[in-house]
Amino acid sequence: MRLSPTGRSRNLEDRRGARARPVGLGLGGMLILLVIGYCAGINPLTLIGVANQAQQAAPGSGEAAPVTDAAEEPMVLFLSGVLDDAQKFWASEFSRSQRTYRDATLVLFRDLTQTACGYGESASGPFYCPGDEKVYVDLGFYEELKTRFGAPGDFAQAYVLAHEIGHHVQRLTGTEEQVRGFQRQRPDQANQVSVLLELQADCYAGMWGKSAAQRGLMEPGDLEEGLGAAAAVGDDRLQRQQSGTVNPDAFTHGTSEQRMQWFRRGFDSGNAASCDTFGGCS
Repeated sequence: MRLSPTGRSRNLEDRRGARARPVGLGLGGMLILLVIGYCAGINPLTLIGVANQAQQAAPGSGEAAPVTDAAEEPMVLFLSGVLDDAQKFWASEFSRSQRTYRDATLVLFRDLTQTACGYGESASGPFYCPGDEKVYVDLGFYEELKTRFGAPGDFAQAYVLAHEIGHHVQRLTGTEEQVRGFQRQRPDQANQVSVLLELQADCYAGMWGKSAAQRGLMEPGDLEEGLGAAAAVGDDRLQRQQSGTVNPDAFTHGTSEQRMQWFRRGFDSGNAASCDTFGGCS
């Protein structure tokens, strides 16, 4: 891409220098609960389990430390540029329909971090939390995207972030809330509608890609990089890599073909109306 970032985005939160503190009662706390349990006739193990769950659910501050990883800084600046450009695009799209776009925050972390949706882990890959309207990314994922999933290139990285911003758009439009409500009412169809939600986010990522292309920000091969990344994270491909088999009933994001198709649809049309993955659903 031909992005020229001017610095770190104001919507970037860098937690790479923080480490989550292990939570637990400690010896003193356990002794107190043992006494309470004995006097009250309650199994002390029950009390200890409840107390540990409460501590794990409580906010933790972690210990911040300066991040001086020069090797990662170019990627930080690139993602800052993608973040700002994508959100500027969506702010313009929202204004056309007399709505106000609210910026999401990109959080960079390592290994483990706390979110409004619970603890986020690197193993989960990039994700969006609607509770705090933040996108969480461990930069190590991008190396994995290139080496493990075979999807190199800066636009592959941009696609991933644009997809997560697509989820933020769904949050602002109310789509995400409607889907979660439907999933609570119809748990038997939870996976199916999850796939539709993810494919729409792919289509939204494609819409931003078209805007970037129209503004001369894309280079030859960028579109192929985005399509390659979409294919790399298809449910069928991931399942086949992990277990050698494919179980469509367990799909939550869509097949490689579906993800490429919807990303391309958004890219070709540049129109949100073409991203109605839920059309015809009852």
